[in-house]
Amino acid sequence: MGYGLYIKDTDTRIGLVTEEQLEELVDLLEEEGAEDHDYYIDADVLEFMEQEGADPKLLELLRPHISDDDGIEVEWREEVE
Repeated sequence: MGYGLYIKDTDTRIGLVTEEQLEELVDLLEEEGAEDHDYYIDADVLEFMEQEGADPKLLELLRPHISDDDGIEVEWREEVE
């Protein structure tokens, strides 16, 4: 099963991630509650993820959507392949 990553504001899918990649995202970033599936990611967060050894393919997926000045709020959704 795959998981879609979406830019929350525009509902634009930026790609699919594996269960392992999703677990990394969840482990590295803070959720506000048990039902929380969204995260704010900016350049500093991306750098933190890289330093913590996040999957390079996950970082490649996120990097084009993040500038030095602006971040994005992403959310994940379970998707049937």
